[in-house]
Amino acid sequence: MKYALLIYADETGWDSASEGQKQALLERYEAFSDDVAARGMMRGGEQLHTTASATTVRVRNDETLVVDGPFAETKEQLGGFFLVECENVDEAIELAARIPGAQTGAVEVRPIVEGPEHPHQ
Repeated sequence: MKYALLIYADETGWDSASEGQKQALLERYEAFSDDVAARGMMRGGEQLHTTASATTVRVRNDETLVVDGPFAETKEQLGGFFLVECENVDEAIELAARIPGAQTGAVEVRPIVEGPEHPHQ
């Protein structure tokens, strides 16, 4: 089964980190990615730009409303994700716990809808 591992963190922490701290964190993410890929579990993943670059779109009464920024003010923002294939949710949770961002933020484990259940197939 596929799982999205959604990484949430306080994005201001990156700006306040030293260059050495940033480099060390990037190396930890690279090691995690390399390991998951070597195990044949990686299906994708990306880092997202900060919420300052986000645009939120809502349609209400046939009117499209466009707002700069995220849809809600929160302490932690979605900063990136991995798409992985795991045997079960326990295996996905084990991977999520190894993501560096889990130590300072949160990683949400969300199953992907596949097959005939998917509404767009």
